[in-house]
Amino acid sequence: MARNARNGRPYRRLVAALKRRGDPCWLCGHAIPPGLDARHPLSFTLDHVVPLSRGGPLLDPANARAAHRRCNSARGNRTTPRPPARASRRW
Repeated sequence: MARNARNGRPYRRLVAALKRRGDPCWLCGHAIPPGLDARHPLSFTLDHVVPLSRGGPLLDPANARAAHRRCNSARGNRTTPRPPARASRRW
């Protein structure tokens, strides 16, 4: 049976190091509140700059960033964050 690399000690160590640093979400720039339930949309998730589905390294600290769950899900597997939505009218 194959072992999931995201459940191993090196991956948990990388997540813990990112949480300790207390960086804001790299996609939206807002703070990530500590102690939220993992299912909360604003909870901490580890986001890979180069997505794993596009060949990004799993355990490279240079490829790992802190993100909100909502921001990480909205980004999907794109290599760059989605540009902010433009207003429908010119004010």
